[in-house]
Amino acid sequence: MAPLVSVLIPVYRARATLARSIACLHAQSLPDWEAVVAVDDGDPGYPQLLAEAGLVDARIRFVSTGGVRTGVARARNVALDAARGRLVAPLDADDTYEPDRLATLAPLALARGAASDDVRIVEEADGTLLRTWLPPGEGPVELDAELLLEDPVPILPVVDRTLGLRWLEVPICDDVVFNLLLLDRLGSYPIVRRAMRVYRQRPDSECNAPDAVFRAEAGYRRVLAMLDSGELRLRPELARKVRANFRRRIAINAAFGRARARGWVGSYQAFVARLSRCGRGSEKSRAARTKAR
Repeated sequence: MAPLVSVLIPVYRARATLARSIACLHAQSLPDWEAVVAVDDGDPGYPQLLAEAGLVDARIRFVSTGGVRTGVARARNVALDAARGRLVAPLDADDTYEPDRLATLAPLALARGAASDDVRIVEEADGTLLRTWLPPGEGPVELDAELLLEDPVPILPVVDRTLGLRWLEVPICDDVVFNLLLLDRLGSYPIVRRAMRVYRQRPDSECNAPDAVFRAEAGYRRVLAMLDSGELRLRPELARKVRANFRRRIAINAAFGRARARGWVGSYQAFVARLSRCGRGSEKSRAARTKAR
């Protein structure tokens, strides 16, 4: 019998963190899940690693991308092709869910096509909370393109597979592009105000790599080129907003590069958090928009 939710886990050099992510699935109050682990580093030792951690489970399946460092988007698509659930839920191999995340979001995703939650962004080294995304309030927020584009947080929704969406291979911002395609299809979807996913900033992550500034700019320019060529097909009004936003992202990314070169910040999310504390972020705008909803 097929599970309700397939959790898609791309894996690249994740020996230090994968067991933690799988353990958070074992703690889910919704037991009707499977984990499809897409190995993107050719390492055959992950099943044994989980066995040694006491995490042997028939609900965990391993697939291979057929290469090494083919990218998170390709790895998620490989996992997606192997998935059996009606719903799919991306989970990075160094992140975790709170125990009731799937139980909370699955009914909303079935009803609306997708659903997500707030996110806690923390430093991996010491657990320091960098920030959450949404201001306090009651009830879900409707995520539309304007709210998505206001603030560069990693939103990983639970999605109905029947929508037929896949991840496009875009450096750094493949999650944003996936959400744009989703919102182009749905118009909006609900975001639960609770932060039920922990997103960890690791010193060796893609966003913190020495060439991260250059990779991010390449990703942003790739999105603009995809819009111009028609490879990324969005409604004209949404495409106009995306073009303006990604030009702004290029400028912010350049500012981050200068700040990091001067030793002011170590990660992009820390940089954005500092901008918000200085009153230059979009926190007030988000608060006004979410209150209005």
